[in-house]
Amino acid sequence: MKTNFPSLTMVLLAALAIPVKGQTARKAIPGYSVSVFTMGVSGKYTAPDSIAVLGDRIYIGYGDGNDPGGVDGKSNQIVEYNESGSPLYVYTVVGHNDGMKVNPYTHSIWAMQNEDGNPNLVIIDPTTHQQKTYTFVAAPPHGGGYDDIVFRNGRAYFSASNPANNPNTGPAIVEATLVGSTIDVTPALEGNATATNVVTGDSVTLNLQDPDSMTITPSNDILLDSQGDSELVLLHSPGMSNQSIMVVSLSSPFGTPQADDTLFVPSDSGFILLSDTPANTVYMIRRSKFVPGTAYSAALGAPDSNGASVGFVGVLDMNFGDITPVVTGFKSPHGMAFVKTHSDDDEDRARCDANSSRAD
Repeated sequence: MKTNFPSLTMVLLAALAIPVKGQTARKAIPGYSVSVFTMGVSGKYTAPDSIAVLGDRIYIGYGDGNDPGGVDGKSNQIVEYNESGSPLYVYTVVGHNDGMKVNPYTHSIWAMQNEDGNPNLVIIDPTTHQQKTYTFVAAPPHGGGYDDIVFRNGRAYFSASNPANNPNTGPAIVEATLVGSTIDVTPALEGNATATNVVTGDSVTLNLQDPDSMTITPSNDILLDSQGDSELVLLHSPGMSNQSIMVVSLSSPFGTPQADDTLFVPSDSGFILLSDTPANTVYMIRRSKFVPGTAYSAALGAPDSNGASVGFVGVLDMNFGDITPVVTGFKSPHGMAFVKTHSDDDEDRARCDANSSRAD
């Protein structure tokens, strides 16, 4: 049984030097630091959201405040940066960009547009800068659009965002198949699927009203964030005979939070990138050494009596759903990604390998 300690909230808030009513200054707990990585450029590209990393290149999608259903006919930009935050190349996609991931099998960039309706997918070749647009064979069966993307065992999955019905009887995750310049989808997780509550062990019926960001866990499961529901759903072995579904409700010192992106740190050396969309800024979060496998979530706390919410990044406890803040003071954090850098151990191993090669 989980025990609540009221004093823990006060300890965290004191360490972060943030009043319960919130503020806009960024503050990191000891051991972490936060700084600006890059900012949107007025008149060119603004409102950063999704972030993808391929080697030493970083791709950031900008929403510009355009219509998430694509009905305004406007375009968005995806900007390629180096690790120093200098822009290298700008891609233009038709529609409102939201989800974006690197395909680990082809090393291409997959960018999804129009998460509320009329979705399209653009696949970018980062070497040639060529891009191809894919349309969907049929209208989304859940009545909305598609948002985020993950790849697992050679297959692509999309989160089915903005469902039209409550209860949501449509799919919350679909598996995608490319055929020519079109995309066909099949349900992988239903919005009203039966799941096991991680904390209680009880069987529950889901009603996912806001499927949003996804990631792959270290155990190769799909982790879906149902943002407005303040829930995380874990899909194990999708499409297999041993498929199972787990759900955990989120909590934080700032009340019930709405989480956006979650990432699992792949290396002890590197930094986290976080987009604060309304601040038009992408931040860099560092610590001397990360713990590989640790989950971090970007979240917005519950509004206080004045309607103010604290945006923060915290360590996610997958067993209980707690998000413990490490950096606070964001307006509304969204996309996250981890950028690996060379550690001293990596350099020592490289030198040893080089010496061994010379000895041979």
